[in-house]
Amino acid sequence: MTDLMDTGVSRRVVVTGMGAVTPIGHTVGELWAGMKEGRCAVGPIERFPQNDPHFLVPSQIPGFDLEILIAAQIRGFDYRARLKHFKRDKLIMFADRYSLFAAAAADEAIKQSGLVIPFASPYRVACIIGSGEAGIMNLEIAYRHIFELKQPSTHPLTLVRFIGSSAAAHVGIECGVKGPTFGICSACSSGAHAIKQGRDLIRSGLVDVAIVGGAEAPHTYGTMRAWQATRLLSPEGIFPFAKRRNGTVLGEGAGVLVLESMHHAKVRGARILAELCGVGATSDCTDMIEPDVEGASQAIRLALDDAQLAPSDIDYVNAHGLGVARNDRIETRAIKQVFGKHAGALVLSATKSMYGHPLGASGGIAAAVCIKAMEEGWVPPTIGLDEADPECDLDYTPNVGRSRKLTYSMSNSFAFTGLNAALVFGPPPA
Repeated sequence: MTDLMDTGVSRRVVVTGMGAVTPIGHTVGELWAGMKEGRCAVGPIERFPQNDPHFLVPSQIPGFDLEILIAAQIRGFDYRARLKHFKRDKLIMFADRYSLFAAAAADEAIKQSGLVIPFASPYRVACIIGSGEAGIMNLEIAYRHIFELKQPSTHPLTLVRFIGSSAAAHVGIECGVKGPTFGICSACSSGAHAIKQGRDLIRSGLVDVAIVGGAEAPHTYGTMRAWQATRLLSPEGIFPFAKRRNGTVLGEGAGVLVLESMHHAKVRGARILAELCGVGATSDCTDMIEPDVEGASQAIRLALDDAQLAPSDIDYVNAHGLGVARNDRIETRAIKQVFGKHAGALVLSATKSMYGHPLGASGGIAAAVCIKAMEEGWVPPTIGLDEADPECDLDYTPNVGRSRKLTYSMSNSFAFTGLNAALVFGPPPA
């Protein structure tokens, strides 16, 4: 990276706060502890969590015929306790589940950053939260009320619950954000693209602070039926890069970062957690379902170029690690193509093996994992990796995490519909 001091002109971007809500931990600290234990949240779907008695227990749904009966669900999340101190947002307690996750993760990240809300310069702050399905839970409830139960109307908040910008708007209202505030949808890369967009806004000088990440709550009967039809879900579990893998498992949650220009963070004396050194984004432009090695490899290459780093500078990669045979092989090939001989020295992990695939929240959660890995000098494991696919022959840290000094890390998000993003994180600038 350049040694140029940030005087407000170079606009280097740093991370000063992190927040997460996941199936293995409801904060970043709990998430990290869960990874240390190698905890797995995949289990039977006990209930669909909509605030609707007709949706609570899968076995009681008329015509219930799901073949996929497992997911990585968040249990015991008390949003009323987590958000009871919210004062400005009058509707947060009535929000969709994905917005509640986003609000809790953002609250944690902002508290860690030490920023005071409402912001003193609200037009110099952005809030961008990505999601693949946004408020699908409340949309499904509304449609059932309309089409099956024949009710004359839906809940008056239905629109603002399911709309794709609702999570960002809820966070923005509570924090007093008046700068660019919106949602991003790019399937499983939504969170990573939101982080990229926030970085770009800071680097361009439009804002000084960006609250960015992703959130998802896809566990509904209709969503499970739709994903089941793709034949991409596993009935047994998520085992990235393993010979026995047979699909992915839907997770849920949120991951949020607070980004700042380095100048802004240093002026206020903030503790800097890491630098967001580089981002890369591409589209396969080939197929809606089948991944393409060129698109994935170019996203990695662009992130390295943006960070002004050589492939040999990267120590750790948090892999997209979907658990779908073709996707895992394509990701392995893409890494080999870019990193060359250094691919053999890389240490990787697929942390979705513990908390499932949270779709648009993936990039935000993975970013927090990369930063914690650098802070702690410890690489999380890929659990369930007993025997690797012969075509997936990199060091995926099977089953047990390990200590290792990490200077630069990378997070991959390679989404269905062929939308790719790679992020590079480095140490806090001196």
